Amino acid sequence: MHNRLSQSRKAPMIMNPRRSLLCFFLCLSPVMCDRVYVHPFHLFSYNKSSCENLVNLMQEEKMFVPVSIESQTIPAYEETLKDKTKLERQSSDIKGDQRLSYLKDLVYVLGMRFYDVLKETLKGENILLSPTTLYRSLLSFYLGASEQTADDLQKFLGFIPPSGDPDCTSKVDGHKVLLTLKTIENLPLSSGAGDLLFSKLSCLFSAPSVRLSESLVNSLAPSSDYFYARAVDFTNPSQAAELIENFVKDKDTSKSKNVLTNIDPSTTLLFLTYIQLKANVKKASQLKELQEFWVDSSTKILVPMMSATGMFPYKRDDNKNYSVIRVPVSENALLVLVQPVNSNDLNQIELELSLYPSSTWLQNLSPRYIKLSLPELTIESTYDLQELLTKMNLSTLLGKNANLNKISDASLAVGKVINKALFKLKNSGAEELLEENGDSLPLEIQLNKPFLLAVYEKNSKAMILLGRVTNPLNGV
Repeated sequence: MHNRLSQSRKAPMIMNPRRSLLCFFLCLSPVMCDRVYVHPFHLFSYNKSSCENLVNLMQEEKMFVPVSIESQTIPAYEETLKDKTKLERQSSDIKGDQRLSYLKDLVYVLGMRFYDVLKETLKGENILLSPTTLYRSLLSFYLGASEQTADDLQKFLGFIPPSGDPDCTSKVDGHKVLLTLKTIENLPLSSGAGDLLFSKLSCLFSAPSVRLSESLVNSLAPSSDYFYARAVDFTNPSQAAELIENFVKDKDTSKSKNVLTNIDPSTTLLFLTYIQLKANVKKASQLKELQEFWVDSSTKILVPMMSATGMFPYKRDDNKNYSVIRVPVSENALLVLVQPVNSNDLNQIELELSLYPSSTWLQNLSPRYIKLSLPELTIESTYDLQELLTKMNLSTLLGKNANLNKISDASLAVGKVINKALFKLKNSGAEELLEENGDSLPLEIQLNKPFLLAVYEKNSKAMILLGRVTNPLNGV
């Protein structure tokens, strides 16, 4: 049961007790650097020398007005952004590794708070959620926030300073967090012959004549493969929605579903992020006949499936009543599939998601000779974070009184904050190759009833995607 938070400005500090316990242990875990204890918060906080420069940076802030979304010319600032799309990779030093380890758990905790809301809202339906994209969206607003809004967003992102000192060093440097998050999301476009595609698109739409911070846009742009800042007249909501839809579709080769409805005409800023992850299961072939998939105990449908036989990392946990199998899709991405066993259902597994670390499903897997059958999938989701925050009783977080003066020198009315995700899972297109295992018969596993899936970044073990599949034929 997801937590109902107070609507006060201190609401982001209040968490479900079991999540608070997780954060408590995260903060207490010793982080050693040259044998000197460093509190995890200080891995991302400002130091005193950085604090001295902040006032000067604010005074030197440059602003620009984005070109109209209807413009056919590429603006000069967009050409500049293309040159900034590659951030320096974070070195694999001790501090960098510590930041990755700490941040991936904060990303997971926040993702599960949103997942709790979605599973209550979308009962019995497919769910697809990207914890890293959710975190990046809110972090983007933190970079543009000041005063109480910045404090509330910092706490909501999981960064609670170890002391109550209100000075600059109690604040998190969002650029350090953004760089670490980019390292987590830095899956290559392909690690082989088209076996995985991972792309990120971000758009910042502002009302005409609203000036945006040049430094903020320059900070956000490198975290996406494609970043656009354009002006839109929101006073005509239906036309604004159509213009944005067409703009996004022009950048999106998959030509996916529409993402916008009911834009508030008072909006002066709308933020949209869209990630696509397309993967092929190695050595898998499509089954010639459609196969049965049980949507529930009394309803079955016929769906296209694929099959692969070989050695798979696998475990069956009869205490928690689920099995886990890791499927090869890329050298840099880990896909795990989780299915209930012993007459269990997904509900119980979902209830325990936030009780354990994000990498629980990756632990204690052993090679097993398996014949695996699973559906081919195309799952798409679109969520407005403003609606989800309202359901968490946190509508004020990015509400009309939010102080976002680092985004613009105008008084902003943040409209929708759209997070969109697309996940496609196909077979490799080759004939199925059977890996021999002596005289052993393979364990047959069929994902022919609702299951969970997750995609992890291999090195950090951070969760990039989490999905619930109740009907492989339906998107979200």
